[in-house]
Amino acid sequence: MIIQQPKQLHFQVSANESMKLEAHRLAYYQWGDPKAQHLVICVHGLTRQGRDFDVLAQCLLDTYARRGESVQIICPDVVGRGGSDWLREPMSYQLPTYAYGLKSLMDHLIESSGARSVDWVGTSMGGLIGMLVCAVDAFKLKVPVRRLVLNDVGPVVQWSFIERLNTYLGQGERFNDEESGIQRLAEIFKSFGPHTHDQWAALSRPLLKKTEQNNWIFHYDPRIAEPVKQMTLESSKAAEQVMWTIYDQISCETLLIRGANSDLLTQEDAAMMCSRGPKPDFYSVDGVGHAPTLIAEDQLVRVKNFLVRD
Repeated sequence: MIIQQPKQLHFQVSANESMKLEAHRLAYYQWGDPKAQHLVICVHGLTRQGRDFDVLAQCLLDTYARRGESVQIICPDVVGRGGSDWLREPMSYQLPTYAYGLKSLMDHLIESSGARSVDWVGTSMGGLIGMLVCAVDAFKLKVPVRRLVLNDVGPVVQWSFIERLNTYLGQGERFNDEESGIQRLAEIFKSFGPHTHDQWAALSRPLLKKTEQNNWIFHYDPRIAEPVKQMTLESSKAAEQVMWTIYDQISCETLLIRGANSDLLTQEDAAMMCSRGPKPDFYSVDGVGHAPTLIAEDQLVRVKNFLVRD
């Protein structure tokens, strides 16, 4: 598959005084027809970026083209990552800020394109944001989400996963060259499952940036770690109760994907999700932990078949 280059664009998110959310600029990657009646937004995980979805975006474009239909695919860098602004207040790096910013972006794109339908693909954190956008009135889009993909995420985030995050998140690592950074990212994200070197390089290069000192660092604000560091087991359990309430309010068609070896979403929690709320379709990815990258053929086919149908 030949990957085309998307357009990198920017959108200014206004401040929201009532929510105490500061203004910021979002970078996003736009694929396909900017006037398409159908929008797909793909939202990445905690330390990732919008370029994670290059392969999926191309797959969806090709599929819609074969059907003679147009689509616009939007892959944002969530605030604090990639080409998006960093926030002044590190404790603002939480789900309400992310949901408000992406709602603002999507409402703008819905208005400018006249879109009539929207699908949401969310990996890890991107799935949690999608849950808010689907179920919380303050964050619902002008056009409701039609189909939701939750990629290895649900209302429960295992405490052992939080502990693993804290071993690398926001540590300020520096590398002498880009290849060393790619190798470090392959180590951090080894739970993603087997990939070729070229696949790892494509997934990793957008996550690295060169400094004025000619070394390489991770392409995110290290202060995104602050809210995670402030979490306790007790606060995590309280958040779970809130997220289950939100999950139960989701009414759109939903697909739940789980890495069979995931340390974030247990098999028991996935089974509970399938029995309540939107009662999603379920797909388990063998040989993968947290989280499937949606570039292997079986994963692409499953997502494509869920989203691109009458």
